[in-house]
Amino acid sequence: MSEQLPAIIVLAPMFGSLLIALVGIKEQRVCLPIVVASILASLFSTIAVAQQVFTSGPIDYFMGGWEEPLGIGIHLRVDELNALILVVIGIVALLVASFSVGRMGRENGDKAPQFYILYLLLCTGLFGITITADAFNLFVLIEVSSLTSYGLVAMGSNRRGTHAAFNYVIMGTVGASFYLIGVGYLYMKTGSLNMIDIRNVLNNNAAIAESNAIIISFLFILVGIWIKMAFFPLNGWLPNAYSYCPSTSACILAPLMTKVSVYVMIRAMLTIFGFDWIFSYPFWSDLVVWLAVIAILAGSIFALAQREIKKMLSYLIIAEVGYMVGGAWLGDSGGWGVTGAIYHILADAMMTLCLFIAAGIFARSFNAIHISDLEGLFKKSPWVAAGFVIGALAMIGVPPTCGFFSKFYLVRGGIDAGHWEYVAALLISSLVNAILFFRIFEIAHFGNKPPEGHGHHAEEVTPVKGSWNSSAPLLLSAAGIILLGLFNGQIVELIRIAVDDIPSLSANLKF
Repeated sequence: MSEQLPAIIVLAPMFGSLLIALVGIKEQRVCLPIVVASILASLFSTIAVAQQVFTSGPIDYFMGGWEEPLGIGIHLRVDELNALILVVIGIVALLVASFSVGRMGRENGDKAPQFYILYLLLCTGLFGITITADAFNLFVLIEVSSLTSYGLVAMGSNRRGTHAAFNYVIMGTVGASFYLIGVGYLYMKTGSLNMIDIRNVLNNNAAIAESNAIIISFLFILVGIWIKMAFFPLNGWLPNAYSYCPSTSACILAPLMTKVSVYVMIRAMLTIFGFDWIFSYPFWSDLVVWLAVIAILAGSIFALAQREIKKMLSYLIIAEVGYMVGGAWLGDSGGWGVTGAIYHILADAMMTLCLFIAAGIFARSFNAIHISDLEGLFKKSPWVAAGFVIGALAMIGVPPTCGFFSKFYLVRGGIDAGHWEYVAALLISSLVNAILFFRIFEIAHFGNKPPEGHGHHAEEVTPVKGSWNSSAPLLLSAAGIILLGLFNGQIVELIRIAVDDIPSLSANLKF
């Protein structure tokens, strides 16, 4: 049974969505149990597979028994690079399923079955993207996740969400087209779509590796992935999409879509092309790191200028993408940049989940859409405020949260690589985040009005009791932020197993 676990990770949510389509549309009460059972099956499978990977090595699964190089099989591979990411996807998906309880009627009307179908198909796509070892199947799974995300953005009653979804469709289609063109060039030169086979061809044939077609392929794939992850300035679709979609949709999209796209970039760099080949062109590294610096500063500054809570968080995601892209491209000989980028994928998924769940609670329980609406939050709902504060402190980078340690590793990589502009951008972004969130803390504690004694009388604040299905996921995600920070050493040791296999780092090709 254990050898079938990689397939179960992907197939469980897919069959769950099919079951809801067959039964759940008429019997809506069965939708949530099907969702939870499907996600639990995938989550337990990811945990078991991850444990096996870190004790026995990578796991390869060929659906139907058709192994490469026949070229007709579906190759799933779990290794040290993606094992932890699979677990985090499962945890986030389960917490969002809990958060969705009781919210469907208000946000999506009678469309709960349709939401859960799209939700499970999105999970199928995200698990598949992370686990596939085939470049073309990766494209297919990217489109599965993209098409479902378009529907999740447009599902609410807000017409702005429909318009944002249309913009998302346009940009997403362009990104997918760029990626597919790049894969076409790869297949033309190497004759394979399997990532490991492509890497072997490039390693063993210098003429192919140095050809213009491979360079063009890499650039097309890179730009396509950048569009999908909303890397500045290709981020035009993200702020409105995440701001105007239903809160439950935002809670699954914001923590995972951009982070999984960053993983795809790192996977392409590591497994398909190889860091040794990429960093043989030093100009690329310097250019991308500078683009990441611009993305970090632009995202932070735009976030500071926002007045809507979800719009502010959306721009913070753009800055966080800059963190991860910059870290992956530092090319420091110690590998701390890419280590920090991978760790930040895990950390930022939990931080973003925590903050977007809090934003959803603000909107529903307190009718708080704008930052100014959070007046008295600390007294109205201390538990919700506590969860939000932990997420905010992690975004700032306060120990012992995971946000502090991910920035520590990224800064270490930046120093080792001599990219002081990247280090400065990280520190400036943390300072801007501190200004932004402490402004919110001030409003939530003291309010917008002058203190008592200046012509105003203090108003008595009535505590608001939140539902367990909203508060529990918030507090659990906040606990995840703390645990990721406390156990950062053990997690980074696991990540280093994958990083230490990067040839360019062991050979010190970066100078």
